[in-house]
Amino acid sequence: MAWAALQIFLHITLFLIILQIGHAIERGSRVQGATAPGDIIIGGIFSIHEDVDKENKSFAPHLQPCIGFTDRRLVTALAMINAIEVMNKSPLLADVNVTLGYQILDSCSDVSTALRATADFTQKPNCHTESNTSTCGQPVIAVIGASYSEISIAIARQLTLKMIPQISYSSTAVILSDKSRFPAFMRTIPNDEHQTAAMVSLLSTYGWNWVGIVTTDGNYGQSALDHFVSHASEKGICVAFKSILPQSVSSQDVSSAITQTAKTIYKNPKAKVIVSFAKPTHMKYLYKELNNQALRTGQSMSMRRVWVASDSWSSSSSVMANFSLKDIGHVVGFTFKSGDLSSFNEYLNRLKAAEHDDKGNNPFMQELLMQQSPNEGSGDTELLSNAVNTLRENIHADQVFSVEMAVSAIAHAVASVCKGRDCKTPGTVQPWEVLKALRTQEFKVRDKSYKFDNRGDLNLGYDVTMWKPNGTKVDVHDVVAEYHPHDNTFTHTNHSSTLLHDLKHIISKCSTSCSPGEFKKTPEGQHTCCYDCINCTENYYSNSTDMDQCLSCDADTEWSPKGSSSCTPKDLVFFSWQDGFAVVLLTFSALGILLTLLVSALFLHQRDTPVVRAAGGPLSQTILFSLVISYISAMLFVGQPNSFQCKARQVLFGLSFTLCVSCILVKTLQILLAFQFDPELQELLRRLYQPYVIISICVALQAATCISWLVLKSPFNHIIRHPTTLLRDCHEGSYLAFGVMLAYIAVLAFVCFICAFKGRKLPQKYNEAKFITFSMLLYLISWLLFVPVYVTTSGVYLPAVEMVVILISNYGILSCHFFPKCYVILFKKEQNTKSAFRKNLYEYSCKSRDSVSVCESSVSAQHFSGQHIITGASSVFVPAANPLEPAVETNCRDKTSCTSLHSGSSTRHCLRRSTSI
Repeated sequence: MAWAALQIFLHITLFLIILQIGHAIERGSRVQGATAPGDIIIGGIFSIHEDVDKENKSFAPHLQPCIGFTDRRLVTALAMINAIEVMNKSPLLADVNVTLGYQILDSCSDVSTALRATADFTQKPNCHTESNTSTCGQPVIAVIGASYSEISIAIARQLTLKMIPQISYSSTAVILSDKSRFPAFMRTIPNDEHQTAAMVSLLSTYGWNWVGIVTTDGNYGQSALDHFVSHASEKGICVAFKSILPQSVSSQDVSSAITQTAKTIYKNPKAKVIVSFAKPTHMKYLYKELNNQALRTGQSMSMRRVWVASDSWSSSSSVMANFSLKDIGHVVGFTFKSGDLSSFNEYLNRLKAAEHDDKGNNPFMQELLMQQSPNEGSGDTELLSNAVNTLRENIHADQVFSVEMAVSAIAHAVASVCKGRDCKTPGTVQPWEVLKALRTQEFKVRDKSYKFDNRGDLNLGYDVTMWKPNGTKVDVHDVVAEYHPHDNTFTHTNHSSTLLHDLKHIISKCSTSCSPGEFKKTPEGQHTCCYDCINCTENYYSNSTDMDQCLSCDADTEWSPKGSSSCTPKDLVFFSWQDGFAVVLLTFSALGILLTLLVSALFLHQRDTPVVRAAGGPLSQTILFSLVISYISAMLFVGQPNSFQCKARQVLFGLSFTLCVSCILVKTLQILLAFQFDPELQELLRRLYQPYVIISICVALQAATCISWLVLKSPFNHIIRHPTTLLRDCHEGSYLAFGVMLAYIAVLAFVCFICAFKGRKLPQKYNEAKFITFSMLLYLISWLLFVPVYVTTSGVYLPAVEMVVILISNYGILSCHFFPKCYVILFKKEQNTKSAFRKNLYEYSCKSRDSVSVCESSVSAQHFSGQHIITGASSVFVPAANPLEPAVETNCRDKTSCTSLHSGSSTRHCLRRSTSI
């Protein structure tokens, strides 16, 4: 029995030892936390310590000690405590007779530690004597936290198993907005997708397209990096380098990663802007390393940059512990929206006055007091005052406001669920019921309503802050702008002038901007932001800086030289009325019309004189009329062409000049009929000679040509596009018809020339054959020259070419046909008489081809006074009563003795032709 009793004693002792060891292990694995009783318990997970000590290599499950106490995160935990106390005093919870308690645990910025804390929330741990019995066994109905996205992602998976709602105040990873994966997760801030978009918008505003990125490893850093690069590429912003730091600040790789990042920054001097998603401690280490490298190289200004800070460190003054803004440059940060801090400041005042003792159930406050350099003799009051002052220096209004919103949202959800039921009994309220109320109902904070969106986020936008020196410290609360994510815009505050003035001259580009008139050409294999500037080619332009390609001018109406920043409208050109050459030609045209009208008036006044009758009488008026129309047609070649002008100018010239040449042809044929044919043939041709019929037929053929031209392929106005001008011109429609019209006139002129050439030796004073010959020859030569010139010439002065030829033709006829007669009429009136005319004929009649016959004076006298004229074998043109009829011709059969003066002294018979004058 004694042996049996001994064995029983040993077994009991061993069991107690094992049980005690188990309790010790369990206590060692439990996370340190602050608690307070209540009907509904809210859990809180805060990263009050920066890391855990990983030196312990034990394989047994154990809790790694936390290191790196942070005052900033303790402030957020106290903000949760204050918010819960405020809500417990509010009518919202008083109406449903419910109070809120809390259980706040420290994740120590470590995922494993955070999972242990989450296990305390979900597994209803047993109560031990050292534990606060008031919260033992009560389920956690909701969780506030965690700080970092990596931790929130880990605990969200665990909380989702029981659908315990989780509200984070600073985790911004975009993945947490995926409700299919994290249905119980919510947050009182926008996700990183909005923050990265805001950062890119800021960079784009200042034209910074060559930037570096510093981020941390893990879900948060990688997510922020991916979204930033995605937004940046859309705005044409390039990433010069990416430096990824270890997630843990106590990792052995941190030092080498920081050193390498500092070297990378120095190697990219053109990247004047660096975007950082790192932790505050990382940035403190980085600035220290940059300063050390600057001291080693003697380039103190080389570390100056524009640092675009994410919400993770944008409001952390601890980063600048040993440096000033003069050393590092400018810091532009993005922070979440903040609210009124009066309630939290009152809480700190009560804490400082020892009215609120959180030290008993809040080990974090005890640790803070221990860090206040507890000198011997220092009292608790002094230590507490120093601790509260430290807390005030680390207040971040945005995080305090986010925590208050999370507590308020949970309180409103609990009040909604507990309305009409008793919630004091543990287990009465289920977490999923609170989650449903959170996702569907609004809540209020200081009389302003809020509601989570369908992704569980509250997107209130961002405040843009700019760090500025304040003595030896840095004031990080200078809000210079507000970012509105709904329309991606900034609203500047009263301090925005500082931001604009300090940053607008900073250039962060791989290549200098290409000026207007140039485009960017990126060498193969380089970043699109590293490029050469190439001038735009002709007829291309770029109208802004850094254009990827030149734009094409409208070739129909615009042009541009090489390297142009805009297109120049093509000048509309034509043979203008203001052109000097046009003025000269128009002057000659007007002078021609005036001279023609004067000649017409003179001929009409002297219509019964021998000179006018010899010139054709009424036929001369027709010629003069056609010349007036021809001069008018020449004027139509000046000015901006229109459809009517293009059709009229060629037709008017063709018909008018055809009429003119036809009349001249009739006069030429009349000369030939009078002098160049034998009597028998002359009589036959005289009967066939019908002047009006000949003129009508000639003009009718030309009219038929012009009508066919107008009907089938009429001339029209069009625009000829030259490189820098638009030439308004007339297109002839059918160049064949145009050529036929001119060729027809040329044929008539050539016939006139041949016929007139045969009669060139007629009486000098009244002989038109020589003048007709000269005028037709001038016409033919000028138009023969016109054809090659017209074919080879283009541009504004092409109409002038034809105009010149028309004027030459008109003046040739006017000068040769009419000016000599006007001279006789005006200045040689004695020759414009019948007696003078008869004398001239008589002198010509006594001439022959080989000799000159001189009539006896008696006979001459007799015949000068009579009705007959004695002529030689050659005929003499004598003006008839009707100039359009051939002269009366009779054979002179009466023989009259004439003295023949020639070498052979031979006697010739003279034919007598009776002519009526």
